Amino acid sequence: MSRRVLPYRAPTEDVVSAESWRLVVEDGEVPLPEAMPDWDYQLDLLLRRTVRVDLERARRQSGLPDDAPLVLSAVWTATGSNLSGPAEQIPMPAGAATGVAEFDFRLRGADLGGLLLLDTALLLAERRADARPSTPRRAGSVLWSDRQALRLQGDAPQFPMAVIDFARTSFPDDAAWHLQISGGLDSATMGSLLLLVNERNSATANAFQKASKPGPVDRVVLSAVYADAARTMVEHALAQDDFTEDADFSEGSLGATLLNLVEQLFPGQSITDIRLRRQQSPALFASDLQAAVKIFKV
Repeated sequence: MSRRVLPYRAPTEDVVSAESWRLVVEDGEVPLPEAMPDWDYQLDLLLRRTVRVDLERARRQSGLPDDAPLVLSAVWTATGSNLSGPAEQIPMPAGAATGVAEFDFRLRGADLGGLLLLDTALLLAERRADARPSTPRRAGSVLWSDRQALRLQGDAPQFPMAVIDFARTSFPDDAAWHLQISGGLDSATMGSLLLLVNERNSATANAFQKASKPGPVDRVVLSAVYADAARTMVEHALAQDDFTEDADFSEGSLGATLLNLVEQLFPGQSITDIRLRRQQSPALFASDLQAAVKIFKV
């Protein structure tokens, strides 16, 4: 395992004893898995972890005084949404020989997607103006860090959603849902797609509330929404001139998401042929899409 070379003294890895991340579920806690195949954007993640630090050795090996303020920080990054942020910061006791951090925080499902990266780091909390060049001096200097990853995936639509009152928007009051697509093909998928559900349409709103354990009616509603969302996304993609098989879309971009969707729905078919069929026979193409998404096969 390689270690990053820092421009200042840093302690050895064994000054920190970090337990693995744990995922809080209905029945208690489980070790954080490598992937969650049933995850969707309505599911928040509650995460916990215990980290113990030999503060005396960490400071001494770094050339820091006994009262140098240290903090353990957890930061999350989601490649699917292109979002990141601090999860929790826990100050270490000043002058103490050891310190323990109990991380316990919730991440909103609507902010996540793709690969979730959890970075934990032991940091210098404050700038030291009188520090020697060989020792950490800037606030945020990393003394120790590690990373754990969780791949979020599933059969649910891979974009965030919101339940709102369509009467307060420009959408028709009686519409049940609307998939909003914005930005170019190089934009992050999670910032470009938003499924809006009309709270006045109780059948649709209830179906999404029960999406983790849907009933027979809920499954029919969700199937219709997913089929319509797929149609909207495919038609949006085919309307873009730069949407081709040879396009080099970055991972997590809207273009990559749309290309993956088209390849799943129309395997072995070129985008040129699919685009021509839609232009020449839109009614037949709509039926092709229905068949491809397996609508109402619940």
